[in-house]
Amino acid sequence: MARLSQVFVPKDREFFDLFEEAASNIVRAADMLDQMLGTYPERRELARDILICEQEGDRITHDIIKRLNQTFVTPIDREDILAMASALDDVVDFTEEVADFMGLYRIEAPMEQAQRLAHILLQSSRQIAEAMPRLRVFKDISHYTVEINRLENDGDRVVREALAALFDNGIDPMVVIRWKDIYERLEAAIDATEHVANILEGIVIKNA
Repeated sequence: MARLSQVFVPKDREFFDLFEEAASNIVRAADMLDQMLGTYPERRELARDILICEQEGDRITHDIIKRLNQTFVTPIDREDILAMASALDDVVDFTEEVADFMGLYRIEAPMEQAQRLAHILLQSSRQIAEAMPRLRVFKDISHYTVEINRLENDGDRVVREALAALFDNGIDPMVVIRWKDIYERLEAAIDATEHVANILEGIVIKNA
């Protein structure tokens, strides 16, 4: 009977630990991207460390899916677990793409707007990491989601300014294309943090 009861105990710790691990991983990746763009090209080698974070994100996502397939009763809805895992993984994937593009496109110096966007991404990632432990007890996280939404709006504005500056300054078309790609990945990473926040908020409201 004891063994049967254990089957029906939701394995909260496993999933919540992995979510918090993934959130910490996106902060590490965003922090290194912020440092990389802030001092580029002096610390371009950080791209390799960011790639390691991306690989770690894949490992965490794999662990979440593996545990989900092995767990009979989950602490939150299965679709919410999958959505959270995917959204967290997206943040670090887009972050790594930015770092990769800097080398791939042989960027010699960063644009000021790219540095601002990397810093917004870091701030938003930190908000995710701070909010994530509250998921264990379904505590209100509106303070964090409001801030992440504000940061996302800031990011949108900076991207618009950055793209306008590219086209206004008569820059070489190939440079425009390269930086447009980089700005789009930075924007996607910031948007992905807002997606995580929306999923978090939905789970908390559903289970409160």
